[in-house]
Amino acid sequence: MEINKAELTSAAAATAAQPSRAGTQELRGAEILVKSLQAEGVKYVWGYPGGAVLHIYDAFYRQDTIQHVLVRHEQAAVHAADGYARATGDVGVALVTSGPGVTNAVTGIATAYMDSIPMVIVTGQVPVAAIGLDAFQECDTVGITRPIVKHNFLVKDVRQLAEVMRKAFHIARSGRPGPVVVDIPKDVSFNKTAWTGYPDRVEMRSYNPVRKGHGGQIRKALQLLLAARRPYIYTGGGVILGHAEAELRQLVDLLGAPCTNTLMGLGAFPGSDPRFLGMLGMHGTIEANNAMQNCDVLLAVGARFDDRVIGNPKHFAQNERKIIHIDIDPSSISKRVKVDIPIVGDVKEVLGELIAMIRESGARPDAGAMAAWWKSIDDWRSRDCLRYDRANANVIKPQAVIETLYKLTRGVDTYITSDVGQHQMWAAQYFKFDEPRRWINSGGLGTMGVGIPYAMGIKLAKPQSEVYCVTGEGSVQMCIQELSTCLQYKTPIKVISLNNRYLGMVRQWQQIDYEGRYSHSYMDALPDFVKLAEAYGHVGMLIERPQDVEPALREARKLKDRTVFMDFRTDPTENVYPMVQAGKGITEMLLGAEDL
Repeated sequence: MEINKAELTSAAAATAAQPSRAGTQELRGAEILVKSLQAEGVKYVWGYPGGAVLHIYDAFYRQDTIQHVLVRHEQAAVHAADGYARATGDVGVALVTSGPGVTNAVTGIATAYMDSIPMVIVTGQVPVAAIGLDAFQECDTVGITRPIVKHNFLVKDVRQLAEVMRKAFHIARSGRPGPVVVDIPKDVSFNKTAWTGYPDRVEMRSYNPVRKGHGGQIRKALQLLLAARRPYIYTGGGVILGHAEAELRQLVDLLGAPCTNTLMGLGAFPGSDPRFLGMLGMHGTIEANNAMQNCDVLLAVGARFDDRVIGNPKHFAQNERKIIHIDIDPSSISKRVKVDIPIVGDVKEVLGELIAMIRESGARPDAGAMAAWWKSIDDWRSRDCLRYDRANANVIKPQAVIETLYKLTRGVDTYITSDVGQHQMWAAQYFKFDEPRRWINSGGLGTMGVGIPYAMGIKLAKPQSEVYCVTGEGSVQMCIQELSTCLQYKTPIKVISLNNRYLGMVRQWQQIDYEGRYSHSYMDALPDFVKLAEAYGHVGMLIERPQDVEPALREARKLKDRTVFMDFRTDPTENVYPMVQAGKGITEMLLGAEDL
């Protein structure tokens, strides 16, 4: 039985998950895919068509509940869906064709995997009979993506498609989230099978992530925290992914302990709160890094002690401390640093139970010891490690652009995306994120080019919010073609390019570690970004003087319905400080040019 357009529209979406009361329908695989997405409540799909997915695109044409966004490159499709997922907490969905469509999407998939972002990526594949025969636009999608996904599926029978989609979404969003690839051969999307409704539950014997932490371990953690004289709370992206920011804030209130976030965890605890010590790690603050090294009890929540956070593991281990580690993923615990009290479980549930135990006990850490601990922290903080030449009237300091943006948007629902490099670190250091999911960047993989796709994905989800992409003239050119997508789908983002005419972080390392041998880090053939923005149908601004920074940002904010590209010509010699060099400990920081 053929399906007409009305059967995939909003009325059908409301009952997509329910068994058919009028008997079974015969639907094509493409139609089952659309109904599956409707049943999951998917609102947006980012993608790019091709031969292997044309049946799927035909099914999208005949429905009206899911908006498909046509990007200009498959990498951007995955990045945009990724940005949407990071900002909303929902599963992001992307759709690409076989062969080069898949390989172009690999960077986006790996980016999401490294940061544990819930996504479902639907890929086209050559017909089942042609798999393995080097057919046109064929590649081994399952093999290529296996190391960079939480799971992947190759659907060889249309009868399995609805169940596979149900499993894919469940795997993507549960436990430690991550991307799931569903590879659909072209004939599977065309073949018909009986449709009796979307599965209402999932049964997977081999996949049952633990949610509730071990009560005995939580009680041990309680005893350590209450006996601590120098407690420290270190949190990562897991707090945001686990929606545990409210519990984290309650815990800090109860203990009165200092708190730090990793790059991925910014916003989990208010950046403007005096108990927040700033980001820690390679470009973290003195107070955050010294507290990490000198605490006696460290509570790690949804963080993984990665190399950019703890520096040299041997140096980190020099100081004796007790470590409590809470994480949904058991493989993350004691992976890089041996911990004393491992707690596997959902961070929101574990923190909730820990908070209840603290309240029930009525006990608190020793007040005198805590006062002395805060005195040490305030001494470190007094060194003002984020100082820079604010009085310079001759050249735009990149830090000043971020500080000005923060000043202008305080109290406004603002989302900041970034690409990767110096501009990313300055945004993390100088914009105080008070709420979660407002800071969207590639942390684990460090992917250049994500900024604009992230921003346009967020702007679709949050049309009333202000969305800024902080980037550099190097990163922005990786996916600058998506300015065309911004025009077509009316996603008026604001691009802040801190243009120093260098691949800035590479240049900084070359200056410090390679005796100033600037090998291929100078950008000496840059386009006119103002004209380029205008060619894409947007507003372009060139800002060259410090006194013009604030007026330009104010003007861009007034242009609420336009995408604005701001080309800030910044000091090409400015470096990101503090900095911990590779192989050094986290307290062995360079604080400025005087330390070189």
